[in-house]
Amino acid sequence: MDVSFVELISLSSLGIVTGFAAGLLGLGGGLILVPFLTVMLEQHGVAPELTVKMAIATAMGTIVFTSIASVSAHHKRGNVRWDIVRSLSPGIVLGSWIASMGLFSHIKGAYLGLIFSAFIAFSAYQMFLDKRPEPTREFPKTFVRWIAGLAIGLLSGLVGAGGGFISVPFMLFCNIPLLNAVATSAALGFPIALSNVLGYTVSGWSVENLPAHSMGYIWLPALVLIATFSSTTARLGVRAAQTWPVKRLKRVFASLLVFLAAYMIYKSLSI
Repeated sequence: MDVSFVELISLSSLGIVTGFAAGLLGLGGGLILVPFLTVMLEQHGVAPELTVKMAIATAMGTIVFTSIASVSAHHKRGNVRWDIVRSLSPGIVLGSWIASMGLFSHIKGAYLGLIFSAFIAFSAYQMFLDKRPEPTREFPKTFVRWIAGLAIGLLSGLVGAGGGFISVPFMLFCNIPLLNAVATSAALGFPIALSNVLGYTVSGWSVENLPAHSMGYIWLPALVLIATFSSTTARLGVRAAQTWPVKRLKRVFASLLVFLAAYMIYKSLSI
């Protein structure tokens, strides 16, 4: 693989951290990965206009593997609401294709970076807020679930996240218990990631000046290294979610997201 020793260590460390966070908090890892991959791709000599796009696409690719590891561990514990996964998935797939095959290639990298920053900030706000829904609120009917899936897939495709930043707050809003929401979000990460990876590959196939070992917008060396380690630590995160104070940890994680959002705004404005 065309990576230096420092990049190898950095990508492996990113895999360890993001995998654990995915299992623990139901986040696909893109919220952490995109800022760091943007820096690494820039140092690798990738044109500024492409760094954010490739970071988003590569981060999404790792979620394919992280979600499999995370959801298998949650499923063994009976935490996944498969009825929710089935009802949201059709809209998710359609929204993902609209984003990755259509909008993604036409929106400038700087604008995608700003969109990503906005949703990092939104995720941090949701984690800090920790609002409790009205006890009588129930999960919506089929049509609303389809629309919700469309929104989750579309926004995830634009920012390279597994959808947990939308789906977990949405499920909590509908009185789904936190552990079930985290587990179900991990399961939703698979159709989100797989659909978007296909789209990023197709839409980026003929793009010029991509680095060596790229598959469309996806940088394969980073994908392989991060996925190798994140698939292992995702299972550890699932175990920790059973006993650790997840709500408190979400607020700590939200503090990190604020700094990452500020950094991505700075990088996007400088492109």
